[in-house]
Amino acid sequence: MKYNQKSKKKDSRPRSSGKKPMIRPDFQKEIVRVLERAGNRGASAKSLQEQAGIRRHQTEAFFLVLAGMVKSGAIQQKRGRYYKARPRQTAEAVIVKVTEGFGFARPDEAQEDVFIPGRYLMGALPGDRVKITVRQGRGNLKEGEVLRILEEADYHFTGTFRVENGMPVVYPDAQMKGPVPIYKNETGGAKEGDKVSARIAKRGRRHFDHRAAVTAVFGSSQLAAVCCEAILADNGIEKQFPSQVLEEARRIQEKGISQREIDGRLDLRGEIIFTIDGADTKDIDDAVSLVRLEDGWELGVHIADVSHYVRPRSALDAEAFGRGTSVYYADTVIPMLPKELSNGICSLNPQEDRLAFSALMHLDSDGALKQYAFRKTVIRSRVKGVYSEVNRILDGTAEEEIRKKYYGLEPVLHQMKELSQILASRRSQRGSLDLESTEAKILIGEDGRVKDILPRQSGESEGIIEEFMLVANEAAASFGLERELPFLFRIHENPSAEKLEALAELLKVLGLDAAQIKPGVRPSELQKILKAVKGTDMQMLVNSQLLRSMAKARYSEVNKGHFGLVLSKYSHFTSPIRRYPDLVIHRIMSESLKGMDSQEAQRRFGKFVQDAAVHSSAAEQRAMTVERSCEDCYKAEYMTAHLGENYEGIVSGVMERGIFVELPNTVEGMIRISEMPGHFEYDGKIEVKDRDSGRRFRIGDRIRVKVAGADVSSGNVDFVLEESFTGKKNEKSTKKPSA
Repeated sequence: MKYNQKSKKKDSRPRSSGKKPMIRPDFQKEIVRVLERAGNRGASAKSLQEQAGIRRHQTEAFFLVLAGMVKSGAIQQKRGRYYKARPRQTAEAVIVKVTEGFGFARPDEAQEDVFIPGRYLMGALPGDRVKITVRQGRGNLKEGEVLRILEEADYHFTGTFRVENGMPVVYPDAQMKGPVPIYKNETGGAKEGDKVSARIAKRGRRHFDHRAAVTAVFGSSQLAAVCCEAILADNGIEKQFPSQVLEEARRIQEKGISQREIDGRLDLRGEIIFTIDGADTKDIDDAVSLVRLEDGWELGVHIADVSHYVRPRSALDAEAFGRGTSVYYADTVIPMLPKELSNGICSLNPQEDRLAFSALMHLDSDGALKQYAFRKTVIRSRVKGVYSEVNRILDGTAEEEIRKKYYGLEPVLHQMKELSQILASRRSQRGSLDLESTEAKILIGEDGRVKDILPRQSGESEGIIEEFMLVANEAAASFGLERELPFLFRIHENPSAEKLEALAELLKVLGLDAAQIKPGVRPSELQKILKAVKGTDMQMLVNSQLLRSMAKARYSEVNKGHFGLVLSKYSHFTSPIRRYPDLVIHRIMSESLKGMDSQEAQRRFGKFVQDAAVHSSAAEQRAMTVERSCEDCYKAEYMTAHLGENYEGIVSGVMERGIFVELPNTVEGMIRISEMPGHFEYDGKIEVKDRDSGRRFRIGDRIRVKVAGADVSSGNVDFVLEESFTGKKNEKSTKKPSA
């Protein structure tokens, strides 16, 4: 008896006699006939050979035909059994993502993407138009294969330039993991370690067969500011404005405000109106006023009248639409509008006349919105309020210099605090979700490098502005609905059934009541869970998992309400300097106030708001990705100066390859499971556990870590467990570990 030495199992394949096998012409027909009859049961090779009437001396020929039919797709092989292949469904699609081992294609008019294993991508790149097969994969995932590339995209990417074995290459930042070879005469003068932009100059049948050419060199990949330049370029965000746009902005700025523009507006320059923003804010687009009445409050939210200056079909409008939003990271702002507008004529600077669009709202003593009116106004802000200064006035710790700056405003500031607390309480009573997330304040030194990172603090004055803006945004949505105008709403849809199921499972593991966590769950039920864990070791874990279960807020021309805020109608009215949707509804509301009826509004703006909703949502997501990526680079740059240092942090995430730990300064890094002592395994939910010692780490646990590495280019920070930390055995490590 012969055995295969590797498997130690009997080798049932026949030995070759050295003669050329005779292949019957009807082998394939017989094989198909048997498999058709077998249906979903399929057949083993032995059974198939017997039922097809293929004799023993033809076995070798049979296996050759069988292999050929599998390769051609005529039949399928799975777990040692053969099946008749189902008719292949094909579709045209666009490649939307490529990684080192797989990709995704988005078929035309399909709601879900198709998973493409790397070996079936044929070297296709994001943006390529392809023809693919589509079949049902494991679970609900559809799988496919690229049959041919119909149209090649002009693919550009950013990465780090290296020279390996004399060959220049680029390691891409995203999508392909490279390295991608560069033509030696197309390096653009890049040096080892430079961050560069490149384009695919020659396609290959596989990703590592592609060849590229460097198109731009940004500088050292270990400088965060340089990496951010590359991130902006990779996402198509321009720091500079076209000359035509700048010229248009300059003309508006130089013209200033004429008496003709003021005439016909409600003159509020004599009212107590002022702004409250961060100390470094230059694009000030909202101001507030408040008067206490016998039956409640008269709240004014006064917004820069940007739509007065940025007219439809102008170069400024086209540029603002394309950008969609301003981008903020570290000490940098990439504005949606040129500074002549964003920091100049549109900014509600103190002691300067400014054209505004005001929401004048009557609230009762319980904070309920009873009446509202929107008016074109002219205002004059009394002071540029600063959050930190106003907070000190409100808590009684302000120095004389600050009190002098806000002379005459202290009474109204305390009234604003009182109303904001009423509004916050009202919002809490209706079940609004206060999901916590830590934002970073990144301090940049004169050399352009990070000198410190602090968690951004929020106080009473930040709450005042937030609550007042929410009321104005709700009133704006009411305006659009009552007048039946085409409008842009800010919507937040209910969580999906799948995400709620995963959340409920997690809550059960934690011993929390998850009976109400099911499709149709009310926000108040989720709020109860947040309150139940507040101040406990489970707070961070539950907060982060609940946040992940939420749908993403977006813009829509259809009002679907806002789940998180528990509002049946909501829009964005308060930031037209930095958000295009706000500018859109200002424009529509302005025309309505001039007398435009619903039918005329639909004719003029109906199609436009649909396009603006889709584009603005995408632009917002792009900006958030850029801001997050840039901040990661700055955080990694900061940690390069702290290699080998020990910190206490909180486990913020768990996955199969490691655990994420967030430090008090908001820097997040990973401890790779491969670097952890022991045999840790991921439970697929919330923790990793050493199968030998029982030591475990769960989201929300406090642990001590050592900084092992930081790569500015990728924004990644690596931690290892501090050597002195021994953990807990067979119990959750919820207590602060000793050093």
